[in-house]
Amino acid sequence: MRIYLLLFCYLFVFVNCKEQVKAPQSKTYPKNGNITYAKGFSIEKQDSGISIIKITSPWPQAEASFTYALIPKEKQAFITLDKNAYDAIITVPVEDLVVTSTTHIPALEALGELDKLTGFSDTKYISSKEARKRIDNNQIKELGVNESLNTEAVIALQPDVVIGFALNGNTNVYKTLQRSNIPVIFNGDWVEESPLGKAEWIKFFAPFFNKEAKADSIFNTIEQSYLKTKKLAQTAKNKPTVLSGALYKDVWYLPGGNSWAANFLKDANANYLWQNSNDQGSLSLSWEQVLKVAQHADYWIAPAQFKSYDEMRLASEHYMQFNAFKNKKVFTFANTLGETGGSLYYELAPQRPDLVLKDLIHILHPQLLPDHEPFFFKPLL
Repeated sequence: MRIYLLLFCYLFVFVNCKEQVKAPQSKTYPKNGNITYAKGFSIEKQDSGISIIKITSPWPQAEASFTYALIPKEKQAFITLDKNAYDAIITVPVEDLVVTSTTHIPALEALGELDKLTGFSDTKYISSKEARKRIDNNQIKELGVNESLNTEAVIALQPDVVIGFALNGNTNVYKTLQRSNIPVIFNGDWVEESPLGKAEWIKFFAPFFNKEAKADSIFNTIEQSYLKTKKLAQTAKNKPTVLSGALYKDVWYLPGGNSWAANFLKDANANYLWQNSNDQGSLSLSWEQVLKVAQHADYWIAPAQFKSYDEMRLASEHYMQFNAFKNKKVFTFANTLGETGGSLYYELAPQRPDLVLKDLIHILHPQLLPDHEPFFFKPLL
């Protein structure tokens, strides 16, 4: 997704209801819907069968939160809700939907619900082979760019729901859809800081298809794989130093110490040289500041979108002063692309953090996973 190309990384609703009667409270289900790592949403399953989804972090530093009610179709005639209590009320399972980030695609595919996707913003960025087949067959419509979504095209599709995201509180593009009685739900997966927190957003999609059990099973497998790999990394005797990021114009952007990318390096038992910063997003530094700290770093992980040493050398002679560059210890995900050039990392890595972690351990501690075949990260060409 193009938004992730900038900082690594990114969702409201309104329909008519009947009476003003609130649904009964849950008695037998955990109020957070078994959400362990994700901080941006919760799911409450009520005795009536209604699922209440709360989005508490739709974008960074958000003051707004959103609450959505999902009513089973077979119970729709018997349940009425106070429409003022929810930002949207939707009947499930949904038959068709629109999503707006490539990070949403793997969840739909894993749940076996990709055939419900009828529209997407900027389809050229999608890497999923199955999704590309549906695009080629005109089963997934092109809807423009998220920031300037083609609302007329979305209204023509009449989806049951639009899963959107917003970089900040500016949600004007979605208000037109809401006025046309098309529900819009915000997804904040991209705001999560922990690798398993992002992956757990598959549980957000599950209630729309009555696939909660399947989502739990999928996530549990990923969680177990990730934790097992993390434990393996802790057995390494050395802790290599790591540099990340690259220059854009005169500013070097690299992951903050509490960011998603930095947490991967921490779990891989690496000494990321900016791991003590408290920033959750990216840091903006001069090349001189970076050189002072990381000139002798053992590895350089994720040098922006560079694909080769020659490309980096032509972009800036400063890169040649770093030992990781001289020793050819630079590794990138930019060479792992879908058939139309979209980054597979930005699309799939949030849902498969276990694969990312295995790649990093294979690079940083090769003796621990010598037979691992890199999935995302590969040596710079």
